[in-house]
Amino acid sequence: MSADERIPLRAPMRSDAIKTGPDRAPARAMLHATGLDAEAIARPLVAVVHTWSNISPCNLNLRELAEAASAGIRAAGGTPIEFNTIAVTDGIAMGTSGMRASLVSREVITDSIELAVDGHCLDAMVVLCGCDKTIPAAAMALARLNIPGVALYGGSIAHGTLDGKPITVQQVFEAVGSHGAGKISDERLCTIERAACPGAGACGGQYTANTMAMVLSALGLSPLGLNDIAATDPAKREAARHCGELVLDCLRNERKPRDILGPQAFRNAMRVVAATAGSTNAVLHLLAIAHEAGVALGIEDFETAAAATPVITDLMPGGRYTAIEMTAAGGMAAVARELRVAGLLEDAPTVSGRSLFEEIDVAPESPAGQQVVHPVARAFKPRGGYTILYGNLSPEGCILKLSGTGPVLFEGPARVFESEEACFAAVQSGVIQSGDVIVIRNEGPAGGPGMREMLAVTAALVGRGLGDQVALMTDGRFSGASYGFVVGHVAPEAVRGGAIGLLRDGDRIRIDAARRVIETDADLDARRAGWSAPDPKVSHGVLAKYARLVGSAAKGAVTSP
Repeated sequence: MSADERIPLRAPMRSDAIKTGPDRAPARAMLHATGLDAEAIARPLVAVVHTWSNISPCNLNLRELAEAASAGIRAAGGTPIEFNTIAVTDGIAMGTSGMRASLVSREVITDSIELAVDGHCLDAMVVLCGCDKTIPAAAMALARLNIPGVALYGGSIAHGTLDGKPITVQQVFEAVGSHGAGKISDERLCTIERAACPGAGACGGQYTANTMAMVLSALGLSPLGLNDIAATDPAKREAARHCGELVLDCLRNERKPRDILGPQAFRNAMRVVAATAGSTNAVLHLLAIAHEAGVALGIEDFETAAAATPVITDLMPGGRYTAIEMTAAGGMAAVARELRVAGLLEDAPTVSGRSLFEEIDVAPESPAGQQVVHPVARAFKPRGGYTILYGNLSPEGCILKLSGTGPVLFEGPARVFESEEACFAAVQSGVIQSGDVIVIRNEGPAGGPGMREMLAVTAALVGRGLGDQVALMTDGRFSGASYGFVVGHVAPEAVRGGAIGLLRDGDRIRIDAARRVIETDADLDARRAGWSAPDPKVSHGVLAKYARLVGSAAKGAVTSP
């Protein structure tokens, strides 16, 4: 489409505030200094925001994608303005104090996008994201700013291969447990470590990044099919260029995120998470995105979605296939098509200008014989991969991750730990016994602070052969790569006076998925009079500020009013 054929922009533009009229001559002078001429300044100014970093593979390709998105923006009649924001890589920070920064980074990324885009009165934005917290942050920023925008996931990493089988970083974490139990040698651990992550892209199962990439598509914020493209696939650059062109179409047609983010979009996203046995972190993030979009969403809505939606994909961590194999089987469109046929998906607007059902209609069919995505009538599991529990240990609600093959009732004595590190040391030293209910507390949003993930512990348990023989509950959360009988997001959290903070070693705990109850018969009321909040773990800096501001995990652990 030539410039003359394009739908004209509806004046005025937001960016007129910094570039139009005699009074804005100083601002224009500074823009000229960056290499922009008068014609470029007069065009719509479009933010290209990305989380590039070379600390990990997850965001490694985003600067390259930013160049392609910028080319698309120029071709469509806009001027790209590039910004970089931060990323905290869970796979590296996991099991360390650095993991406290992970969930906090979601808020920092969202805030920084808001400040950069609003601070320069930009007209639209493309957000390129690559790992666990950068993806929900992209959606939160789009919803909060509500200017024309498109999100694109940088793509999954290719899986590694070991002994003729695909492996991901999940198998490395589990190998640590096997090594600690003396089941594998130093050499074998090193072999697994070197094979798991062959290049750029986010962790390669249906862990948090790939779950949230599907969420972006289900919400309508990413064009259907583009997030499925692997990070190292040459087609990813063309996907980014397309997003650059698309954002100008959104601007010309005044198509904004909150026009897309209606209640039906969130219902679709919740069902996609359930259908793919996705990461329980999606609950936390969708609550936060809905908060920014002004859509009423509660934790019980996830139970409704999970109860009605069977698991129709066979994906790691609990299944056999990786994200790359999922893409080859048809990707997000294959899942959406099966859910639509079963009446489990609702039509809704998308960023493309077409409805979700229209996007499904034009998506390529899945290859014959693929085994990754099944019709609902041949589901792998009868309901979604989690359930919401309540009881005297979590009156606000918490999340039980369901394996689909293990028990639905677990009762045993509490083994209480005040931190992830203390629990991990106990697991590695062999003191955890079959039948124990492990309790890790003071790891919630405020108490952590930062609500760390317990992957180091859950993977070590699996590696030691205890994955289906113990239960674990925490006011922290779990990686998408965690599996077993695990309960996270217990709310209220310990530091805010939650009952989890009153438990003692030996207390009987019952976790009953059928009744949706998590409870103890210990006399918690008698103990409450003697309880006092522990001293804050940090007293200054961003973590201390976050601990003061953050709300309950049952409401998304958000910090904005």
